[in-house]
Amino acid sequence: MLLGKNLKYLRKGKQMTQENLSDQLGIKRTMISAYEDGRSEPKLSTLKLIGDIFSVSLDELLYHDIEKKGRKATQKKDIKILTVSLDNEENENITMIPQKASAGYLNGYADPEFVQQLPQFHLPNLSKNATYRAFEINGDSMLPLPSGTVVIGAYVEQLTDIKSGKTYILVSETEGVVYKRVFNYLEENGKLFLVSDNDMYKPYEIPGEDVKEVWEAKAFISTDFPNPKDRNKPVTLEDIADMISELKNNIVKSK
Repeated sequence: MLLGKNLKYLRKGKQMTQENLSDQLGIKRTMISAYEDGRSEPKLSTLKLIGDIFSVSLDELLYHDIEKKGRKATQKKDIKILTVSLDNEENENITMIPQKASAGYLNGYADPEFVQQLPQFHLPNLSKNATYRAFEINGDSMLPLPSGTVVIGAYVEQLTDIKSGKTYILVSETEGVVYKRVFNYLEENGKLFLVSDNDMYKPYEIPGEDVKEVWEAKAFISTDFPNPKDRNKPVTLEDIADMISELKNNIVKSK
């Protein structure tokens, strides 16, 4: 077990003393020393509190060498063999995931038979160096794009390639299929912050390890023209800078 080594590394990374950590856990400082030296093991309830403080799963805390290998969410994963559909000339189709199929996509995205049964189409002027998928969005969280808009995304192989402030379709165990503006804090705490362009919705975070697929938004198709009146104001570079600043402040406060 790597608990002692990981605990010491994470604690020092947050510039916490053993006394600081013991105060947060409600235990004696000597117990922190015992945990880090391997002379004692914390109770499950204490382990869970440690995981919450350092934003780390119990599996990663106990069995993953964080100092040597880095956080799990930022590691390069094996390149996934993406399930795609081809036309008669062996060109990749763009697979369409309607709203009704979104729930099933989480379980069927790697199943060739499931993907083949979904609608397929082509679009001109898209780079042939990427694989694309189309998702029909639901709700008004990303106005001025209305509910029912089809967002075409290019496949992103590694989470570390996510660029803060850009919009992505994320497929995750916790949230299903969502389209959001994403801020990448994997290096800091192993999480992604998801922000809606409609400021009526609060930002939230998800662990990087929960994400199954990421698609960078490249185009959209809509039967409704976006209406600027559907939101209080358009997203500007200043808005994005403010979002980043606010999220950084939230991270600092959570430490």
